[in-house]
Amino acid sequence: MPMPAVEEVRFASDELEVVVLPGLGCRLHRLRAFGTDLLRTPPDPAVHADDPFFWGAYVMAPWTNRATAKPMVVADRTVDLPANFPDGTAIHGQVFLAPWRRTDAGGFAVERAGAGWPWAYSMTADVSVDGPSLRLRYRLHNASDAPMPAGIGLHPWWVRPVEVTLAARAVHPRNGDVAAEHVAASGSWALDGRQPRRGLDATWLDIDPAEVRLGWPEAGISATLRATADGEGPHVAVATPDDPNAVAVEPVTHHPWALDRRARRLSGGIRLLEPGRSLLLELELAVRRAR
Repeated sequence: MPMPAVEEVRFASDELEVVVLPGLGCRLHRLRAFGTDLLRTPPDPAVHADDPFFWGAYVMAPWTNRATAKPMVVADRTVDLPANFPDGTAIHGQVFLAPWRRTDAGGFAVERAGAGWPWAYSMTADVSVDGPSLRLRYRLHNASDAPMPAGIGLHPWWVRPVEVTLAARAVHPRNGDVAAEHVAASGSWALDGRQPRRGLDATWLDIDPAEVRLGWPEAGISATLRATADGEGPHVAVATPDDPNAVAVEPVTHHPWALDRRARRLSGGIRLLEPGRSLLLELELAVRRAR
């Protein structure tokens, strides 16, 4: 039986083509530079619905990375998130597959509540392409009457082989381990323009300058991903599994396990957003032909 049609919204210039799927989490289905796909893109957009975590680039909010899938008290309220990942955790928030709507201003929006998250919130996304630059603006708004834990991230799967460069002071070496200690981002932990080694699942902290340089030497394409966030961050999570054959380089606004860290009163806990306030993450990806 054929999969149902999925709405596709296209943004394009001579250099870039970007396809957004509002009904499937406002995710990026395709990002093509100079005719070359840079994201791991499925042949049919509907594939995202069945396999949401390993294609394209999806929005993570109101938290990113993992959280415990059992009741815990955060900011005086009980959070009881359902597990949604094979390791038994609640991963990457609630909006990655939620249907977003078009706004009068030409952006996208979603309202959420429930499913174990005791705060009401909304999100907006603005997408634009101008020549060789893609701009993404994500805003998370606390619509409840109490302080709410708040985090935003974007989870792109970049096609291999890709070279990664960033400057960080520290790294959380194991995203799957809430108790892992931060270490210096030097030596084997430096991301210095080579292809990242296989088996990474870590988060680089305190990125300065707040940018990541990406390179696809075989395609003759390079890109700079710049990030601006309110308050903490941005940080960058990187995952290099054997399957899929892609590399995740994810700008995020908080440490891994930040919801649990807030509940346990550990350092690196997720920030609290006051009622009526918003958290903003802005990203710009500028592509160019590499020499």
